[in-house]
Amino acid sequence: MAARAVKAATTTIPTIFNVAGDPVQQGLVASLAHPGGNVTGLAVDTGPEVEGKRLELLREVSPNISKVAWVGSKTAWEDPSRTHAQTAARTLGVTLFHAESQLNDLTSAFAAVTRERADAIFVATTPSNYVHRRTIAEFAAKRRLPASYGFREAVDDGGLISYGVSQTDLFRRAAGYVDKILKGAKPANLPVEQPTKFELVINLKTAKALGLTIPPSVLGRADEVIQ
Repeated sequence: MAARAVKAATTTIPTIFNVAGDPVQQGLVASLAHPGGNVTGLAVDTGPEVEGKRLELLREVSPNISKVAWVGSKTAWEDPSRTHAQTAARTLGVTLFHAESQLNDLTSAFAAVTRERADAIFVATTPSNYVHRRTIAEFAAKRRLPASYGFREAVDDGGLISYGVSQTDLFRRAAGYVDKILKGAKPANLPVEQPTKFELVINLKTAKALGLTIPPSVLGRADEVIQ
């Protein structure tokens, strides 16, 4: 991770991060309230419940799905967020299975989706999946599978639906840290902030290509609808 690499390289230069997961567990800060070093920023730790909500939304826009491929690494599959997605899957009567990907290599995951005859894809919110979001969206389109993402950029690139933290809001808030540090504040005394803005984005063009009609109840909740 870039933030850990920077922390290892210097203990004096102020550093602002925007990281997934828990920065305390990752050794970036002593605590969220009191970072205690030269590093602070924003934690993209949405809480595991968000993953369950994301699966519920996928089922709402595609009510006939029954077998969903969870695309992500082994490490991500073992994260607590996946447990909540599994709980939501059981409640919804959906089978959620692991289509394991390797770092920057989705070949095995795509093979598992095809082999297991998944009828939907649930994309883990990992840096690798973010980088390769267009590849995943293109695969889903080719296989005519509805797919859910945790980042709206995937929907911009042709994905069906996303629900998650607004990255734009996080980077805007990161600028506030820079301003405070330039005015003399110490990163050690600037608490790590949590996400406050979530967004639901839907691509109607993709929905039409998949033969899906997005329910008005979902469209009414969307922060953005791509025509």
